[in-house]
Amino acid sequence: MSEPTVADAINRIYESLQADNADIDLHIATLKAALTRAGLKEAVFDPARLAHNNRSGRKLLQAYFRQRGVTVKFNAS
Repeated sequence: MSEPTVADAINRIYESLQADNADIDLHIATLKAALTRAGLKEAVFDPARLAHNNRSGRKLLQAYFRQRGVTVKFNAS
């Protein structure tokens, strides 16, 4: 079984967010490992795909991920 890429891990997080945060901590850990393998420092998310695409929703997501060791940025849309 191959290791998931950063894009795969981010897509799983989008799916988890749409499914009321099901297994979100597992997906964050997978993303953190994928970022490390890829040599990246941060994950870039599309705010349009978030369940709560407002400032408070984005800040809450950033804070939650930061507590788990993942830096989140949002692409300009």
